[in-house]
Amino acid sequence: MKCPYCGSEELKTLETRDSPENTTRRRKECIKCGKRFTTYEYVETVELMVRKKDGKLERFDVNKIIRGLQKACEKRPVSMDQIHELADRVRQDLMLKGREEITSQEIGDLVMKYLKKLDRIAYIRFASVYKQFEEPEDFRRLLLEVKK
Repeated sequence: MKCPYCGSEELKTLETRDSPENTTRRRKECIKCGKRFTTYEYVETVELMVRKKDGKLERFDVNKIIRGLQKACEKRPVSMDQIHELADRVRQDLMLKGREEITSQEIGDLVMKYLKKLDRIAYIRFASVYKQFEEPEDFRRLLLEVKK
């Protein structure tokens, strides 16, 4: 980094502050000209895109996962904190893949993986919508899987 006033690379950091928004504010001073200035450092994130079943592309929205989990967990002994933790775990897993584009199926599969461990009834509810159950036999197959 160079001084915005004289172009010197001889700088010293006077103060560093972190903010809740994952930003670091640094107060710097140029050793050559003595002028002070502020810089901001932040993590650059790549916006995650979701490829839907119909081929459309849309921005990843963790709130969609939370709403789906709220419906599946309605009247179940699952707290909002647990729902938010599960949704965040899914988001983190997706980010760790290191790709800019993921499929809606990848999201649904991860939600089901974690939901099965959290609450089996909520898992069945979620699966019935996610897998578009149409016949009672669909539930029977899933129940046998859950019993394992």
